[in-house]
Amino acid sequence: MKRARRTVMRRQGGMSGQRVLTTEAVLVGGAVLALLAWEWPSLRREVRIWRMAGGFRAGHRYP
Repeated sequence: MKRARRTVMRRQGGMSGQRVLTTEAVLVGGAVLALLAWEWPSLRREVRIWRMAGGFRAGHRYP
């Protein structure tokens, strides 16, 4: 008994799932980098204030 061979139909045009996921990952990564670049000066200022207040060594002095 012979099996009938089926041809795999490929869509013309459109994007594969892996390509869509890669595109989404690139877009999300770009958005995260843009947000980090935008917030970088204020993050540096907050770290300086935190270090002046004692950092981890301050314990429970500052609520």
